[in-house]
Amino acid sequence: MKWEDLRKSRNIKDQRGQSSGRQSSANRGSSMQGSNMGSSLLWMLLGSGGGKGKWLLIAVVAFMLIGGGGSGLFDLGFNTDNSTTTNQTTNTNFEYETSNADVSDEEYDFLAAVLGSTEDYWTEEFARYDLDYRYPTLVVYTGSVQTNGCGFGTTQVGPFYCPADETLYIDLQFYRDLTTQYDAPGDFAMAYVVAHEVGHHVQNLVGTMDQYNAAIRQLSEKEKNALNVRLELQADYYAGAWASFVEGEGILESGDIEEAMQAAHAVGDDTLQEQAYGRTVPDSFTHGTSEQRQAWFMRGFENGTLSGGDTFNEAID
Repeated sequence: MKWEDLRKSRNIKDQRGQSSGRQSSANRGSSMQGSNMGSSLLWMLLGSGGGKGKWLLIAVVAFMLIGGGGSGLFDLGFNTDNSTTTNQTTNTNFEYETSNADVSDEEYDFLAAVLGSTEDYWTEEFARYDLDYRYPTLVVYTGSVQTNGCGFGTTQVGPFYCPADETLYIDLQFYRDLTTQYDAPGDFAMAYVVAHEVGHHVQNLVGTMDQYNAAIRQLSEKEKNALNVRLELQADYYAGAWASFVEGEGILESGDIEEAMQAAHAVGDDTLQEQAYGRTVPDSFTHGTSEQRQAWFMRGFENGTLSGGDTFNEAID
């Protein structure tokens, strides 16, 4: 991925080794016009609406699957005793102190470049529907982090998005873990991870997240898992749509899409459960199989638009 000359986002904060304090205001894009995409996007089952009092933390990777059950804020994974566990995020008002240090390491700059590229794509794509795209913030941390609305996260959770503060959280250790633990090397593998989490931000902006949270209150654990899979596969689709944009910008290099596909395979529920436990329990899947994740990423890459990823009304296999 030829990322060095990309515009680097200013909506990224270095929280590595920082203590608690007051959060400085984030740079934001202009506000969206309304809480949904309007009649032009009625293809979405999960449109706007619903309250924002309760939030579900969405993670791209299933670190929570390793070692059984959930870790920290939530439980979305394999449960060895077949019982169900419900963990809700805590709604805190913790604020953190930003770093004044001049951070220039390559990994940090890479994340800023990828985030900037997603800003460019989604601003352009939202404009096609006469909407304004509001930029998310990306917080880079080490070890653990307190969010502003989704509780406490740790490295073991993996990269995640918090809808309450519209922020992506990434420990850069995961960048290296993609190679050493997940056999998914390459910069575009990590770019896929960022783009997937930005995909959850898109779902938040268009109202999908609200409707999802409202829907799961009426569902059994098995049904919640099945709906969550559709939510995650849509984020994979959005990541693929962004990849189509950067291809058009001449940013991709030979092998980049293969790197993203390998990452999508590595974080499939069936792959992770088989590696961790030697067996799979499909009813516990929350993110989709490796094949599903790859397929929906490629569908986004081939389509390249917001409106082609209706995972809620179409067959996902």
